[in-house]
Order: sequence, then structure tokens, then C-alpha cells
Amino acid sequence: MSINDIVTERSLKYRWPPFSRTHYVEKHGLLSIVRGEGSKVYDQNDREYLDAHASLWLVNVGYGRQEIVEAVHRQMEKLSWFSCFEGYTNLPSIDLAERLVGMLQPEGMDKIFFSGSGSEAIETALKIVRQYWKLKGKPEKYKIIARNRAYHGVNFGGMSATGMPANRAMFEPLLPGFLFAPCPDPYLREVDAPDDRFALACAGALEQMIKSEGANTVGAIIVEPVQGAGGVIIPPDGYLQELREVATRNDVLLIFDEVITGFGRTGDMFGARHWGVRPDIMAFAKGITSGYVPLGATAVSAPVFETFYANEQQGAFRHGNTYSGHPTACAAALANLDILEREDLAGNAKRIGHRLLDGLKGLLKHEIVGFVDGVGLLGRVQLVRDRKTRALFAPELAVADRISRRARELGVIFRPLPGDALSFSPPLCLTASEADSIVSVVDQAIGDVAATL
Repeated sequence: MSINDIVTERSLKYRWPPFSRTHYVEKHGLLSIVRGEGSKVYDQNDREYLDAHASLWLVNVGYGRQEIVEAVHRQMEKLSWFSCFEGYTNLPSIDLAERLVGMLQPEGMDKIFFSGSGSEAIETALKIVRQYWKLKGKPEKYKIIARNRAYHGVNFGGMSATGMPANRAMFEPLLPGFLFAPCPDPYLREVDAPDDRFALACAGALEQMIKSEGANTVGAIIVEPVQGAGGVIIPPDGYLQELREVATRNDVLLIFDEVITGFGRTGDMFGARHWGVRPDIMAFAKGITSGYVPLGATAVSAPVFETFYANEQQGAFRHGNTYSGHPTACAAALANLDILEREDLAGNAKRIGHRLLDGLKGLLKHEIVGFVDGVGLLGRVQLVRDRKTRALFAPELAVADRISRRARELGVIFRPLPGDALSFSPPLCLTASEADSIVSVVDQAIGDVAATL
């Protein structure tokens, strides 16, 4: 029995892993990753893999950064953790909040609320919206408009805002007041409009939903600047800017879920900055620490915070996570941000992202590749059964999954998504030669699987 077989057997006996089907694991096994360096990881047999997905959209600075390890060690030697509830705080959380507010000046953010994950950061944002309108004397403005194919986490609030039926069905009934506008996918379109009107048509469909519900009942719009798990949907130019106008016209808050796009992924430090939009609330996780220690954060503009401050006699914001402002996590984040800024990894994401996208576009030579898109170091290769009709493969064929497993055999890891999209989000320290290697392996994997269809 191989080492990986032993790992799989032990895991099946004791663990219930996230988002995994036990029968699938029994059939295909598990790969145990034991160490990493830069953009590469290694299994128990010391076999090397190029991680073209940064584990789960998040190891932005790459693996093996001793600077972060040492910052965590120093902090844990002094104070591993102490609660920030009821009149207590710690210096790393203040240092990080101050730094984030400074970084987010172009977006107009004024205060930071810490949590433990992206799901918690989104939950915080949704609770802020609900209480904000109550404090403003408009309790009827409780509805939240999200989009089809959106992903906003696994807590009940974020799940209620998630437009992926497979993530919702087994947990219904969910929270009331969540509505779904069309996804602005420029390829698998949900809105029928010519290219030069598509962005405005998608935003217009969302605004029409506000009008149909009544703007006096809608509290917020929540969007990922790039829809990640829903298929790496890069919004058409002008769409996010128009959503800002829609929100302003209708007296609705705009939330940007930057759990994936934050901290350099798009080629700019934030997705909001990439598209030149100032939201009212922003949520972060993943790249804030590059996954070295879990941490989430929710940022709000001054007008949002001042509403709570001015009306505190009506009730405090009774929300918080045990590990909010965890000093060790904040120390990791500060070291992570030092690396991101010192090495201009957002700039590298832009430069190498262009190279990776050009290479991925070469995969259009395969008949089963219908569309390729990307921004920074986020990429999408959309597989189709028929290019003319844009029809997808039957789900039971598991084409994207088969391609990803073949690529892993060839030494590259990336993530297949529902709807047969291949998603790419490598570490922001990716080199040109590594980008070329990703393309070469994916090219071979697509060809090998396509030959069997």
C-alpha cells in the first residue's frame, strides 16, 4: 500500500472533510501535501506540483515565507491570544486596522471589524446592513440583492446570499429577504443584449429588481468583483461602475465581497480599485494572511460607522466572533502585507497574469474550449460540448474534473468548477516560466481527456 493510500484510508476512517463526497474519495483517493515553497507544493513522496490555484484562491505571497512564520512565533511568545470583548484589545489588531484603513483610503473605508474567516466577514457585513437601516429609521429596508452563481460563504447569511442552488438546497429554508439578479457572464449569458450594451443591461436588470421590490425595502447589493466559485466571471467594463450608480440612485448600500479579489489578485491591490468603484462595505479574508493563519475583516465607510456611533443609545452592534482581532493572526497579516507591498506582487500579478492569459487563450485550439478570460492572476477556461450553441457537457461526464485530475498527474494543481469551468489563481509570486508550465500541462490534459469523449 502506497503512502497516499494509507493517508486516504486514515482520513476516510476519522475525518469528514469539507465539500467532499466520501464515495468520490474512496474511488480517487486523497493527496496529502506536506510542504510548500514559492508556487510549488510537495506530497509525502516528495513529488513536486505547481499550485495553479494557490490552494484555494489565497496563498498570495506563496509558500514557505519565513518572515510570516517568524512574526507568528514572536507574537505567540509574547501573547498568543486574548479576547477583544468588553473593553480589551491588543496592539497587533490596532496596528493592522490602522494599516488597512490607510491602504483603503481610495475606497473610502474608515473602520475595520475583524473576524475569523471570509464567511464570518460576510456575515458581519450583512448584519451591519440590517442594523444600519433600523438605526436610520427604515427597518423595512432589509432585503439584499445578490447575483445568480454568487458565492458568499457557508454561514446562513452568506449562504442565503449565495446564488448556487447546490450549496443551498439541503439547508433550506434559508433566511428571508435575499433576491438574485442575473450573473454578468459575458459568455454564458443570462441577459440578452448586444456586446456594447451588455454591462448596462445586466446592471439595469438588477435595478429593475429593486424597483419591482420597492427601493424602500432593499437595503444592499452584494457582489464579488469577480465571481469566483461561480465560474471566475470577469464583469464587463462599466458593470460595477453602473452598480455603484444604481445603489446611489436607490439609497441602497453596496457591499464588495473581496475575499478572493483582495490583496493583489486582480493586478491591483483590491478589486474595487481595479474597477475604480467606492463601495460602502468591503469584506476580506484569504489573501489578508495568504492563508498562514485564518483571519477575516469587514471594512465600512465613515457614513456607515457614524450611523452606528450616533445612534448607539438604540443598541450596540451586538455581533462579534470569539477570535475577532486575534493577535497572532493580525501579526501574520502585517508580515504578509509587508511582503505584498515590498515585492509589488500586485504588479507581478498584472504582468505575469497577461502572460498566463495569453497562454490560456491558446487553448482555444481545442474544440471543447469555448471561452477563455482572466484578470490579473485569475483565469477561466470554459469547456463546452458545442461551441456554436455554447451547450455544456452533461454533468455526469465530469469533464472538468477529469482534466484537473489528469493535470495533477502531470504535476499541476488547479480547480474545476461546476459548469465545466477550469479556474486558475496561482500565487502572486508566479514566474513567467511557471506560467508557461501551467499552460503546457493544461494543454496536454485537455487533449488527453478530449480524445476520450
